[in-house]
Amino acid sequence: MNYQWYPGHMTKAKRMMEENIKLIDLIVEVVDARIPMSSRNPDIDDLGKNKARLLLLNKSDLADQKKTEEWSSFFQKKGFYVLKLNSKTGAGVKEVLPVVMEACREKIERDRRRGIKNRPIRAMVVGIPNVGKSTFINAFAGKACTKTGNKPGVTKGKQWIRINKNIELLDTPGILWPKFEDQQVGARLAMVGSIKDEILNLEELSLQLLECLSKDYPGLLEERYGIEESDPLPMLEQIAENRKCIQKGGQLDYSKAANIILEEFRNGKIGKITLEMPPAQER
Repeated sequence: MNYQWYPGHMTKAKRMMEENIKLIDLIVEVVDARIPMSSRNPDIDDLGKNKARLLLLNKSDLADQKKTEEWSSFFQKKGFYVLKLNSKTGAGVKEVLPVVMEACREKIERDRRRGIKNRPIRAMVVGIPNVGKSTFINAFAGKACTKTGNKPGVTKGKQWIRINKNIELLDTPGILWPKFEDQQVGARLAMVGSIKDEILNLEELSLQLLECLSKDYPGLLEERYGIEESDPLPMLEQIAENRKCIQKGGQLDYSKAANIILEEFRNGKIGKITLEMPPAQER
């Protein structure tokens, strides 16, 4: 399966971000802790040159804690400020403001030397679709400022949000990039729900996910579904049988079984799972 999803509004959104970057002191990038590298838009590094950077490992409650620590260390070595979050429950959100102030300390000192007082820090919040960017902003602001939804592409335009007298956020639409050089990146994005399910072959995607899980987390699938771990297709068949996914005429409903696997992975019911690791030499 070839993974790609780049609707027209994303081109417009990228242009808008490029136009607004000169107004910004800090880029706050929200990524999915289960796929911290694959859920980073490579264009953001070009966009954010010479800007302070804060990386939020969101949905960390769904990720493998040990691997999240390794990713956190990896990004800190790259010069990012890093925090683990669960925007839905608000866990970790209170730590964001002190880290923003620390990340922008030089800018605050520079303003003070110039006699500029009380100019708020301006932060651009960026992230690909469905990483929980709008949920984070609402949790950070303590009120519903943005539309949220458990599907990609909810935020379509930009909006400024005043958090307090010290900080303003520029919310931006979630944007992917036009071409995935590595189709594994596309597969991981599809697995966590950052590409619309409607354009995917979900049975094929579920087979890829089963293969990943049996290799990296042996025993989890057996524990969850009562199956014998083997090749992906026999596992999908066993899950369809055990979960009574039967079509009229008594045939197995692979599509229904695939939906169950993807939904239960995305909701953390299979376990706390991270689908990728930092490059070994850079950990």
